[in-house]
Amino acid sequence: MKIQSFEMNGEGMQRVYENEKWTVGIKNWKPANDITGLNCLERHNKTDELFVLLSGRCTLISAEEADGGLKMEALEMEPFKVYNIPQSLWHNTVTQKDTKMILIEDVSTGMENSDILDLTPAQIETLKSLVK
Repeated sequence: MKIQSFEMNGEGMQRVYENEKWTVGIKNWKPANDITGLNCLERHNKTDELFVLLSGRCTLISAEEADGGLKMEALEMEPFKVYNIPQSLWHNTVTQKDTKMILIEDVSTGMENSDILDLTPAQIETLKSLVK
């Protein structure tokens, strides 16, 4: 038996390790997660998701449905802290070019049990006002 190591240095997210229970991914900046490219939120309906910021900056965006709209919040991540996104919470990440994160989730997490919510222009402006 041998110790394995994994890395990913390109843009976006890639699962680098997976077993029968969970998966570990590396998430780096990509244009869709830049504040100028962000236009949607996602939620995983059956599983939580964990993020750990390793370097750079990341703001976690979360939103709950309320009064026929979305109540959005922003949380600036701190390096080396673990952040849990509970199942069914709308969320996304706003990153900068030097951002590198780890994500951990149940191996069953995928588009078949997740939703994407396209944001309206007004919601995008609200989101931009929340990110410092």
